[in-house]
Amino acid sequence: MLKGKKILLGVTGGIASYKACDLTSKLVQAGAEVKVMMTKSAQEFMQPLTFQALSRNPVYVDTFTEPNPEKIAHIDIADWADLCIVAPATANVIGKLANGLADDMVTTTLLATLAPVYIAPAMNINMYNHPAVQENIQKLDTFGYQLLDAEAGYLACGWIGKGRMAEPKDIVNVLQAHFTEKDPFWMDKKVLITAGPTREAIDPVRYFSNYSSGKMGYALAQAAVEKGAKVTLVTGPTNLDPPAGVTLKQVTTAEEMYNEVINQFAMSDITIKSAAVADYRPAYTYAQKHKKKQDQWSVELEATKDILMELGSQKTTDQLLIGFAAESENVEDYAKGKLAKKQLDLIVANDISAKGAGFDGDTNIISIYDRKGGEQRFPLTSKNQAATHILDSIEAFKKEYESK
Repeated sequence: MLKGKKILLGVTGGIASYKACDLTSKLVQAGAEVKVMMTKSAQEFMQPLTFQALSRNPVYVDTFTEPNPEKIAHIDIADWADLCIVAPATANVIGKLANGLADDMVTTTLLATLAPVYIAPAMNINMYNHPAVQENIQKLDTFGYQLLDAEAGYLACGWIGKGRMAEPKDIVNVLQAHFTEKDPFWMDKKVLITAGPTREAIDPVRYFSNYSSGKMGYALAQAAVEKGAKVTLVTGPTNLDPPAGVTLKQVTTAEEMYNEVINQFAMSDITIKSAAVADYRPAYTYAQKHKKKQDQWSVELEATKDILMELGSQKTTDQLLIGFAAESENVEDYAKGKLAKKQLDLIVANDISAKGAGFDGDTNIISIYDRKGGEQRFPLTSKNQAATHILDSIEAFKKEYESK
């Protein structure tokens, strides 16, 4: 999908600029024509000659260097690009772009381009979480910039947490998907998806949880991104790698998931709540490890907030809300009851006691019910294919609903 595409790569001053070398190489190998522009700070980490050798094109480092008197360099390459990407994107450059500042080759060119722009942040975890940086990222989102969210891991500063630049192979996958023909219905739809379990602490070493692996929610996120949607994935603890191209929000407890989902909901066109959120949590959490004793130990539980019920009460007529019902008996009755009670548009039901339809497997058996009385039943299939069935059902329901 990248063959013959013109990719303009902006490299800014972070240690992750070494990854930009790998990204340049991978883009060229995928058939793209790549031109690189660098900030002055980026040149403290990497030499322009490196990118020239990898891209086989001149590297742009100075707004005031005009090798061709018939062209203005930053306007010329701004017009040339089919797509622009800043990788790594530092807090400094994100701030400049968010506020329309242009004092170097990268920022000046990006203000002048009409091409889509992707940013791949890379910085210390505390910088990344700073309210100013998060506000600037949100502002860029309103401008139409696409975020390649930072990953969690060991950072160059020694901290461990979110702030690592997305891996070059994942970036290439996202850019390939960008040039893949999109589904007009899903193109630029804002989709909120929840996935995985929650954990409710008893003490510092014990917690209540469930068997959810998050695979169904992650499959939904992947399928929605491939269709062209802008996906925010709110996930409990899993061992899965998030799909490239999603905005990832990681939570642990039911309360954290409630807060994050409520925060994101108003901005979403479609919300698919596939997470297995704990219905109860310990009424008291011990500050220290509760020592083993010979007698019995009873843990009092209290109900958690009902996220789906709250979303149903807040939902506007323009929004679609989809829930899941994982049951072990009376599946259809419970699912339809939940559909009505929580004011959902569709509900996806599955019998977790059926072979091949459990939490942690790679397959599922689903039935989909909608509030207009429609029903669909699907045989055993992969969770990836089940995700496609679910998205197709959402699209069909929305189109039918709007036509009446």
